Amino acid sequence: MAVDTPVRERTVDEYKSDEKPTWCPGCGDFGVLNAVYRAMRLKNFAPHEVVAVSGIGCSSRIPYFISTYGFHGIHGRTMPIATGVRVARPELKTLVFGGDGDAFAIGAGHFVHAMRRNLDLTYVVMDNAIYGLTKGQTSPTSGAGFSTLSTPQGNPEQALNPMMLAISCGATFVARGFSAEPQKLADLIVRGIEHKGFSFIDVYSPCPTFNKVNTFKSYKESVAELPGDHNATDTIQAMNYANSDRPLYLGVFLQREAPTFEQHVLQQQSGDEGARQTVLQGLFNRFS
Repeated sequence: MAVDTPVRERTVDEYKSDEKPTWCPGCGDFGVLNAVYRAMRLKNFAPHEVVAVSGIGCSSRIPYFISTYGFHGIHGRTMPIATGVRVARPELKTLVFGGDGDAFAIGAGHFVHAMRRNLDLTYVVMDNAIYGLTKGQTSPTSGAGFSTLSTPQGNPEQALNPMMLAISCGATFVARGFSAEPQKLADLIVRGIEHKGFSFIDVYSPCPTFNKVNTFKSYKESVAELPGDHNATDTIQAMNYANSDRPLYLGVFLQREAPTFEQHVLQQQSGDEGARQTVLQGLFNRFS
């Protein structure tokens, strides 16, 4: 009689590459990287089962520091790359990483359409409200009046709200974490990985070198967990919490089920017209 071989429990060190992180001392991205290691250990992935995709920026160097498949793309183009990976290699778990500039400025158009397609991937954005790699310019999430190299007289634009954008554009899992709480962030990443559909996790990840406003101290004084009675299937309630700036809520704002882009593609390829019509009907119901 065949005996099942027990699955070996992996260690965090198995997910660490030989490359050492090159971020500034105190960067919030260290906490995010630690949370990613923890999440992969909790899922007990074999490194070859995961692909990490990123764009350009300080945070986008993460694939170098993880012993999985990795693709360091060009600025703002993470979603087209991740889409190709999902369609060509659907058996791989696709984790996507970027910063607020990469995701919400040059990459904003791709971000919006990836969400409405409901690609089955997990997108972790390290939001530090500054362009760190290019030495401190205003980003889409920088607040009004914020003074930087590019806005010496103060930022004339209001900050973009990534949570409101994600909820309104069709992401089926929307969450926010804080890099100073890597264990809680790891749990959010695990939940995002387990969700079938587009999982967006915005992370407050302070830049101690170029942003002296959005600091660890300021966030610690401002953040709070979502109320325990929050209904994550309620889109309006999720948007109300996302619109709050006092406090800034952390946790899972929205989680709902919908057909994924990959299901649609695979069912088209299979020639199963009945199944294809079911998916199309689901998409119609979702957007009607």
